[in-house]
Amino acid sequence: MDEKNLVAESLAQILDGQLSTEKIFELLEKPKKIELGDIAFPAFSLAKELRKSPVDIAKELAEKINGESFDKVEATGPYVNFFVSKSDTTTSVISDILKNSANYGSENLGNMRNVTIDMSAPNIAKPFSIGHLRSTVLGESISRLYQKLGYNTVKINHLGDWGKQFGLLITAYKKYGDEAKITANPIDELLKLYVQINAEAKENPEVDDEGRAWFLKMEQGDAEALRIWKWFSDVSLLEFNRIYDKLGVTFDFFTGESFYSDKMDGIVETLESKNLLQESKGALVVDLEKYNLNPALIKKTDGATLYITRDLATAVYRKQTFDFVKSLYVVGGEQINHFKQLKAVLTEMGYDWSDDMTHIPFGMVTQGGKKFSTRQGRVVKLEMALDEAVDRALKMINNKNPELPNKEKVAQQVGIGAVTFYDLKTDRMNGYDFDLEEMVSFEGETGPYVQYAYARIQSILRKAKYEANADYDLHFAGNEHWELIKLLQEFPETIKRAADKYEPSVVAKYAIVLAQAFNRYYAHVRILDENDEKTSRLTLIYAVAVVLKEALRLLGVEAPEEM
Repeated sequence: MDEKNLVAESLAQILDGQLSTEKIFELLEKPKKIELGDIAFPAFSLAKELRKSPVDIAKELAEKINGESFDKVEATGPYVNFFVSKSDTTTSVISDILKNSANYGSENLGNMRNVTIDMSAPNIAKPFSIGHLRSTVLGESISRLYQKLGYNTVKINHLGDWGKQFGLLITAYKKYGDEAKITANPIDELLKLYVQINAEAKENPEVDDEGRAWFLKMEQGDAEALRIWKWFSDVSLLEFNRIYDKLGVTFDFFTGESFYSDKMDGIVETLESKNLLQESKGALVVDLEKYNLNPALIKKTDGATLYITRDLATAVYRKQTFDFVKSLYVVGGEQINHFKQLKAVLTEMGYDWSDDMTHIPFGMVTQGGKKFSTRQGRVVKLEMALDEAVDRALKMINNKNPELPNKEKVAQQVGIGAVTFYDLKTDRMNGYDFDLEEMVSFEGETGPYVQYAYARIQSILRKAKYEANADYDLHFAGNEHWELIKLLQEFPETIKRAADKYEPSVVAKYAIVLAQAFNRYYAHVRILDENDEKTSRLTLIYAVAVVLKEALRLLGVEAPEEM
């Protein structure tokens, strides 16, 4: 950023008020090729005022710039290309990393204000499937990005533990459930009941009505209904927590929809007091026509509440409890309309803080191109997939490095890291097909590829008995190091861009590019050769390792010291 300021100020002096320093700064670009320089100014915006072609303007500006602050300034077509001082930049970037270590790129933009993150949210009494992976790892990574920028994040697991589906499940248990079987194998047995009752309800509307009746009993505090529901919840949480431990994901607030069941009356009363409720065929709705949205259904004809009623109570509770500056919902793209309705109703209620609520949608995970469906019994359990990924990683380690110490632990780091990294390197709004063979590969744009680059650097540093020292006098005769320096310099801006866009893939792709650049450097430079550049080269790759490890950490992926 200092270099961009220097370029902007240098140009502003020459242009003498024709463009402000701030405007010039906004126009500056990164050249597409490293040989074209480090910072480029496009001259198009001056063509009309100066009545000259952008090519001529660029040529005149390049001739007038004081070259003392830069290695070189030259015009290429309509661009003024600035080559910054390589020695100064190299020293500055590496010194910054050595001084701050893992804190490199950290900023206090948030002043420890609260950001709530609604994430993961699996449904009680159903398997924790691959379909729940995205919300979990996206939410975890976004939390780490915002912590890095000085915010206090509150990770919330809004469990799906309320609603008509539990009335249906109780109906199924009452009709053909077996307590001993459920106790021995809870999730699988509950899934069978869920699939069976949904198939039956599809053919017989009376079964659906029975499910509604049991859910209404739950809402009214019926002791038997709540006892069975609580039992289903407890056995489910045991499985969920085991999976969260494997993923290295924790939560600050672990409450589901049921927590808000006694807070919904207050929402309905507020809506009534503000004359926002209208009756429609016996149900209560909020008209949202002015937002080009369908009416929000608040209460059904039988008095039962809906998702939006609970989500309204949830939003108000979170604002009162955490006084958030941002409230993030990491929930699939199919819920876009729901969150539009939610924000619109809150706005109608007079809550201007609804502007601070953001739905972070994402694309779907499929297998063999097909969508997962719990109702139809088409589910792949996440835990089984993670265990298989670890097994595959262990086989690869046994083939490549059978004498590796702690190889079972490394296999855990690599296997689970591979699944997490693959998910997060995919642009959030794009879906992907779940393919373990592609994920757990040491070749290509994968987590293990990045982890291996980090482990390789650690091996070189151990061999050299290198110790980091901020006082080293760095010296590079050629320019082979320059690509790495430029990438390292970009890391702080990469973090901010990823956080602004709620897009961890920005960091994942950065990590891949940095690992690839290191491998090119390693292939062309003899790092351990004894000469006056050896310490500089070791310091450079040490800095690369610091940033690679931190990039992986921001993604929720561990960096093994040996592989």
